[in-house]
Amino acid sequence: MMRTLPSILLALTVLACTGGEPKSEEAPREDEPKPGSTNRTALPATVRANLGITFVTVERRAVERTRRLAGAFELEPLARREYRLPLAGTVELAVAQYAPVKEGDLLFRYRSPEWPELQHEILQGEQTIDASKAEIEVVRTKIVETETQLATLEARLQSLAEFEIRRADLEQDRAEIAASLPRLQAELALAKTKLAGGERTREHALHRAAAAAGLNEEDLVHEVEQPGGARPAYALIQWLEVRAEDKGVVELLAVTDGSFHEAPTLVLTVVDPTRVRFRARGLQADLSDLAGIAAARVVPPSGDGYGPGEGLAVTLALGLEANPTTRLLDLIATPTEAAPWARMGIAAFLEVVLAGESAPALAVPRAAVVRDGLTHVLFRRDPKNPDEVIRVEADLGADDGRWVVLQSGVLAGDEVVLEGAYELRLATQQSGSSQKAGHFHSDGTFHGED
Repeated sequence: MMRTLPSILLALTVLACTGGEPKSEEAPREDEPKPGSTNRTALPATVRANLGITFVTVERRAVERTRRLAGAFELEPLARREYRLPLAGTVELAVAQYAPVKEGDLLFRYRSPEWPELQHEILQGEQTIDASKAEIEVVRTKIVETETQLATLEARLQSLAEFEIRRADLEQDRAEIAASLPRLQAELALAKTKLAGGERTREHALHRAAAAAGLNEEDLVHEVEQPGGARPAYALIQWLEVRAEDKGVVELLAVTDGSFHEAPTLVLTVVDPTRVRFRARGLQADLSDLAGIAAARVVPPSGDGYGPGEGLAVTLALGLEANPTTRLLDLIATPTEAAPWARMGIAAFLEVVLAGESAPALAVPRAAVVRDGLTHVLFRRDPKNPDEVIRVEADLGADDGRWVVLQSGVLAGDEVVLEGAYELRLATQQSGSSQKAGHFHSDGTFHGED
């Protein structure tokens, strides 16, 4: 009985560490880890979730021919739009800073003492047009009447001449009437000139009013029904409104709400944050290699929460001039697609693959390889058992700072640990020497197998 109790306690201890099931005494299969193996570690799904383990796929990349140039995103020159005060007046803002706006949204309104003067100019031009048109009709009527009288006198004098009768009084009337025609023609020309002047006055006033009101001229002169009768739209406007001409975000409010300013004071600016370009600097020595490249990628810095395969396709153009002091040349990259991290001021890298004949090689992100003493190691996911990783000594090749070539130990399509590689390295070593095979408990603690 005394021997039985220690035996039971020993059995319970073994069951607790092995998950409650006794170990099988059958020989392991060839695709299973052998007892005492030092390069395999069990990683069930719960452990991967608790430790934040992530995997990345081994892929072929032209690491030797890749150049990575630091830079930052900036707004395109046409991404910013200014809205200024067309006329002097009191401003009332309708948007807040950093507020998104759509095309046609109200940005601000203002009341200007110059607006009634523009309304008066339009009205004055219209009155001049109406008066000139009436005057033209009167003069034309007089000309018709005068020409009729002259024709009548001519016919009468011709009839009298057939009978050799002369009437001096009729001849004098004919001369006076004929002399009045040039004066009437001059009056007609003057009336037409007044009409043209009125039209120009109205057109100029409407053009200024349309710019001040943010409307087209047709909308300004459109008749609006009112209780007292139809009136043109410009005569009913008291507060002038300025609306967004394109979508964007309000970047700057340059005036205080309710303040009075002279034209053309800057009121606010709106930017389209999606219209960005990337500016990097390359070495003058690489100019010959960069000159023929039109396509490249912009990748975010490592450790910013983005995967190693994250990238943005861009079209590449060289700057107009280089700096002779620093021997650097600006490279302008314009994105061909959108990405949430492509924002003004965000630092990133321009990734350019130079022309060459070297074939792409198997590579993994540099963060997946960790140093263990004098060697570098990585953890390859077992293709036959996704809940287990194999510790592999990394046979490294070319390194571009973000990706590194693996000359052996992996195949295309293999998965290696990315996030959590450092923790796995700590768990699989002890006192400078590799630990024996082990496993993780669900709480993330590691247990080595003796």
